[in-house]
Amino acid sequence: MARLLEGVRVLDLTNIIAGPLASLQMAMLGAEVIKVEVPGSGDLARKLGADLELSKKLMGTSFLAMNAGKRSLTLNLKDARGKALFLRLVAKADIVFENFRPGTMDRLGLDYAALKAVNPRVIYCAVSGFGREGPLSQRPSYDQIIQGFSGLMSVTGTAETAPTRAGYVVCDSMAAIVAAFAMSSALYRRSVTGEGECIDVAMLDATLSTMAAWPVSNFYNAGITPKPIGNENPTASPSGTFQCGEGAINIVCNEEKHFYLLCEAVGLALHEDPRFANRALRLANRVALRETLEARLSEKTAVEWEAILAAAGVPVGPILTLPEMLAHPHVEARNVVQHFPDAPGVGRDIAVTRPGFRLASGMPGVATPPPQLGQDTDAVLGELGLDVADIAALREQGVI
Repeated sequence: MARLLEGVRVLDLTNIIAGPLASLQMAMLGAEVIKVEVPGSGDLARKLGADLELSKKLMGTSFLAMNAGKRSLTLNLKDARGKALFLRLVAKADIVFENFRPGTMDRLGLDYAALKAVNPRVIYCAVSGFGREGPLSQRPSYDQIIQGFSGLMSVTGTAETAPTRAGYVVCDSMAAIVAAFAMSSALYRRSVTGEGECIDVAMLDATLSTMAAWPVSNFYNAGITPKPIGNENPTASPSGTFQCGEGAINIVCNEEKHFYLLCEAVGLALHEDPRFANRALRLANRVALRETLEARLSEKTAVEWEAILAAAGVPVGPILTLPEMLAHPHVEARNVVQHFPDAPGVGRDIAVTRPGFRLASGMPGVATPPPQLGQDTDAVLGELGLDVADIAALREQGVI
């Protein structure tokens, strides 16, 4: 496995998705991630997911997806002894990562200033819905709240169905990737200057940054308010989802050459029709163009047309279900999914997805499945010098 972050220690206090997905990316690259959880309950994601039996075991499917390769330490940060132990861990850590509501760490006496006093080189990263500053900073937030607030839902779906939420937790996921990038960047700067950093990641900011390409730029730089257009492409035609005799496929003709290749492959001289002579005309007459094209596509199935168009060099792809995608030979060849047989606490095989890249030095991945609650508490505290009696006393007193 590639271990670009080997030697980096992350104290991960995060819950649910936006935090744990970020620290998972770092664990996949070799960082030691110590998941600091509340004794008895842990990450709320342990109770979430489609399998109720796993949730009862505090190994919910949501938790399994985001926490492979991490160690689990239970620690009561509201207890003075728990806080003291945490600060001892901070002294040897590279990153402290949390996604509490802004102000929570301040009230615990564990804000960036307090951590920096213990470890001047520490990198502190906080993820929240609206950020640590601003009029809405104290508002509780979840993915769907940010989807609506960011404008994402207003451009998702059709004019008849919008606003529509995306089919997965896209804003949580964007914030996670942004946080992982920010923490890695801060690690690089620290390697040069020795300076730590305080990073403020807002789900709203992260989502807006990913909407820059078309919606935000078209509004700011072209004065065009984006509208929901379903599966159509706002910048080109024919580009979108097209019905075939059986099933549908995605076709994208962003370039003039692709339009000509499409016309040749389906046997229609659409490029000779004055309504479709150039990009602007095709956009203006997209409805007529779609009707003409789908009439021809109705003669074969989506599977047949995908093979024909792909062979002709037209950008084309199927519309798969998730099980179909995961079983696809290309996905299997890329080794995107990592499997763990008979995972502890689960009682059966589980799988997690790797980061979305490959490295010449090896595949990113983790060595261990998601941890059971507190399974590494004794080991982590033992590394701080506590003996068996000390640890037993802390457990009895509810500190761990």
